[in-house]
Amino acid sequence: METMTENNKAVVRRFNKEVIEQGNIDSFNALIDDKFVNRSAPAGMDNGPQGMIWFFNEVLRPAMPDVSVAIHDQVAEEDMVTTRKTISGTQTGPLLGVAATGKKVNIEVIDMVRVKDGKYVEHWGITTLPELLASLAQA
Repeated sequence: METMTENNKAVVRRFNKEVIEQGNIDSFNALIDDKFVNRSAPAGMDNGPQGMIWFFNEVLRPAMPDVSVAIHDQVAEEDMVTTRKTISGTQTGPLLGVAATGKKVNIEVIDMVRVKDGKYVEHWGITTLPELLASLAQA
C-alpha cells in the first residue's frame, strides 16, 4: 500500500515529465489546483496557475524544445515534496531576452511543492536560471 508521501512524490514526478518536458496541458490541468500559488514567482509575474503554464509552454519550451528533466533526489514529509532536479535542453530560441545560442544548457533547481488531493497547491523554488541567463548574455 502506497503512503500519502509516496503518492505525492509520484504527482511531482508526473508534473515534471508530462508538464515541463512534454507541455501536456491536460496533465497540467489535472495536476494543478485552481487556487495554486507560486511563492517564488518573480515580482510582477502571475503567481497562479496561468503564470506557471505560461513560463513552461511560452518561455521555457520554445527556448529549449528538447527540454528534459532529471530528478536527482526527492524527499517528502506529510503534504510537502522537495525535489532536486536539473532541467536541460539546447537553447535554440530566445530565453527571457537572451538570443538563441545553440548551446546545451542546464538549470539546477530545488523546489518544494505542497500537494493536496493529488494536485499542486503551493510551490517554492530556487534555481540557477539567473546565473545561466547572465552567462548566456556574455557569450
